[in-house]
Amino acid sequence: MGSDIPKQYLPLNGRLVIEHTLQRLLDHPRIKKTLVALSPNDEWWPDTAYANHVDVISVDGGAERCHSVLNALNELSEFAKESDWVLVHDAARPCLRSADIDRLIEQLSNHPVGGVLGMPVRDTMKRADISGQITETVCREGLWHAFTPQMFRLGALYKALSQALEQGQQVTDEASAMELAGFVPRLVEGHPDNIKITQPEDLALAAFYLE
Repeated sequence: MGSDIPKQYLPLNGRLVIEHTLQRLLDHPRIKKTLVALSPNDEWWPDTAYANHVDVISVDGGAERCHSVLNALNELSEFAKESDWVLVHDAARPCLRSADIDRLIEQLSNHPVGGVLGMPVRDTMKRADISGQITETVCREGLWHAFTPQMFRLGALYKALSQALEQGQQVTDEASAMELAGFVPRLVEGHPDNIKITQPEDLALAAFYLE
């Protein structure tokens, strides 16, 4: 982002990015508690609107996303059952629709594994080398963009992430950990405006969607 402030604390339509994100989760009637994994050096969280919210619990983050999620799941295990569903969501996705949470829960609540909110790839896909030269055109049939939330049962996800780390596997999302453990997650189509803020221009696009 080229900012001295972490992207989740940047201003967006009169609030902070993370405040928009948390509001989407806290307003949903099926979500009981929300855990926020924070860097040990995080100095911005205490000044946010939800830092002292009764349904928000802060936990220590880790070096990578998988470590942060494991810490949050460990905290959840103090008051939730292994069979309870958990949703893992990026703080930098403030445009999540309540309807997409509904669809994810409805389509996965009876699924044996769980799954991921996402969207089928619509563009022509190219693979490139480090110099930017095209090495091949990749068939887009069956390819999806993986979004969040990603929804799995607490116990199964904790075990899958733990095993991946023990095996030295680098997992970039929860679904990949479940896949390594031998499970087959399901993809649930969501709306394309569930963008992840990663570059400065994404803030303007998120503002447009929120308006």
